[in-house]
Amino acid sequence: MAFFQLGLRRAAAQLPRAAVACGPCLLRQQVPAAPASRVLKLVRAARHFNSTATEPKSPLGSLANDISKAARSPPQQTASARSSGKSSSFPETNAKVVGYWLVGSAVSVFGIVVWGGLTRLTESGLSITEWKPVTGALPPMSDADWQSEFDKYRASPEFKLLNPHMDLAEFKKIYFMEWAHRLWGRFIGLSFVIPTVYFIARRRVTPRMAANLVGISGLIGFQGFIGWWMVKSGLKDDLFAPGSHPRVSQYRLTVHLATAFICYAWMLLSGLGVLRTHRLLRDPETAAKSLAALQSPTLRVLRGSVAALTVLIFTTVLSGALVAGLDAGLIYNEFPKMGNGYAPPKSELFDRFYCRKEDGSDLWWRNMLENPSLVQLDHRILAMTTFTAVVVLYAYSRTGRIKAAMPRDVRRGVTGLLHLVLTQLTLGLGTLLYMVPISLAAAHQAGALGLLTGALVLGHRLRVPRATQALVQKALHSPARMQADAMSSKLLKRIAEKNSA
Repeated sequence: MAFFQLGLRRAAAQLPRAAVACGPCLLRQQVPAAPASRVLKLVRAARHFNSTATEPKSPLGSLANDISKAARSPPQQTASARSSGKSSSFPETNAKVVGYWLVGSAVSVFGIVVWGGLTRLTESGLSITEWKPVTGALPPMSDADWQSEFDKYRASPEFKLLNPHMDLAEFKKIYFMEWAHRLWGRFIGLSFVIPTVYFIARRRVTPRMAANLVGISGLIGFQGFIGWWMVKSGLKDDLFAPGSHPRVSQYRLTVHLATAFICYAWMLLSGLGVLRTHRLLRDPETAAKSLAALQSPTLRVLRGSVAALTVLIFTTVLSGALVAGLDAGLIYNEFPKMGNGYAPPKSELFDRFYCRKEDGSDLWWRNMLENPSLVQLDHRILAMTTFTAVVVLYAYSRTGRIKAAMPRDVRRGVTGLLHLVLTQLTLGLGTLLYMVPISLAAAHQAGALGLLTGALVLGHRLRVPRATQALVQKALHSPARMQADAMSSKLLKRIAEKNSA
């Protein structure tokens, strides 16, 4: 019997490792490994070196285990949390889900801006003559309710002057356009305010981000008030000159659109900042190199140029809102000329008809903001200036010194901005030449927000907040990482000594 057991042991010792390995070990061998860092590579090398030694445990193996534990220690704990252990303090970094939520909210705002343009182009914005923030979330539920809403609309200037032959079925179409726009606004408000309260109460955001979220929430509520303030301007007869076309005030329309764009930009930049911070902290060494490249004096002019270009694009958007509010796109539907010349006559551009003071002291600014001919000319000049500025920026970014200093994502951002401005110019010309068709006009408004998005993203890639830089430096010089680096140097030294021996 003893001889038989001895034979089994010798046979088992001669079998290959895979034949006697357990199931979990085989499963672990089949899972592809993630890319290892420099420290983890050293740890694996030490473990492999130790496994080939005759002793089951060695100083190299224990040192490798210490390095792996140090490398896996959490680098983002706050000093207050480490000292007191309390969960009530705000963290140093925002939760990653906050970044995704902010970007999703910005996408929703992008959609409502486009839908708002469709509401204006279909003359649907004045179909609801009352503002009911709570009860207005539901449409009319009975024939009597529909008739009541229709009677209110028939008392408005728009029905009397533009739609005196409209029936109830046609009214329902424009009513649902405006109702959907207002319901979307309510959804944006609730889907932002409620998570804001949760994230702040659960301490998932930094104090700075908490202030940003509260500010955006207030801006959303203010935007709802501005929307009704704008609609109200189109429901009063005293705001229209005799024989004029019923429309909302171009000033209030511009403020409404500008507030939407600011809210969108605030959400987008905040969300992108959160996601970039998490991406940088995953690899502090690579992040430090990227931040050092962005601090190059060579990029200073490019950074300032992108900031100035963003302001220029926003100004052009505001002039486009004046064009939309005055229906100025329905005149001079040719390009590049306006009538017989490249600009209308001076007497038409600066007409005393728009003055409200007898001395004519408001001649210039009244015509610039209320004269459709001059408003369209101003928008043309700003649009062509924006196009030229983007082309010059692209050419400047391709010069040898700037091109060599630009990171890859910045280079792609400049190229994307050029594509966006070319698309926007094409949409603008099509909208003008075809006398403002609904599809092209809505696409042109979406293109304006897309162009502003390209400029914001490019500027975001060129700038890194100081708070993010401080977090990267802190992660790079954290005690856990410094301990791991020290251990890795000892490990290399011991491996070299053992190999030489």
